[in-house]
Amino acid sequence: QVQLVESGGGLVQPGGSLRLSCAASGSIFSIYGMGWYRQAPGKERELVATITFRGVTKYTDSVKGRFTISRDNAKNTVYLQMNSLKPEDTAVYYCWVQARHDYWGQGTQVTVSS
Repeated sequence: QVQLVESGGGLVQPGGSLRLSCAASGSIFSIYGMGWYRQAPGKERELVATITFRGVTKYTDSVKGRFTISRDNAKNTVYLQMNSLKPEDTAVYYCWVQARHDYWGQGTQVTVSS
């Protein structure tokens, strides 16, 4: 069994910042990719950012320059620093971990509104 515990979501005004965290625990022997996806109401889930074990990152175009993904391999934890948030960033954010299988977090709500 693998558990992913997310934290850091909430309500923020446009232009504000939030930091998401996701810690993986349980029967994990090797983690490869880690990342974040999001799903807004009425839309499909989309990739936000991913990071490989060695730290190679990938971002969707709409968050480049504003979001930064990082990971702590010793803690099996991935982070997403979100700056200059916009109302269109409002969504449920899901942590993703690639090990022997793909694992998903329960989701954390991010709402950007004045």
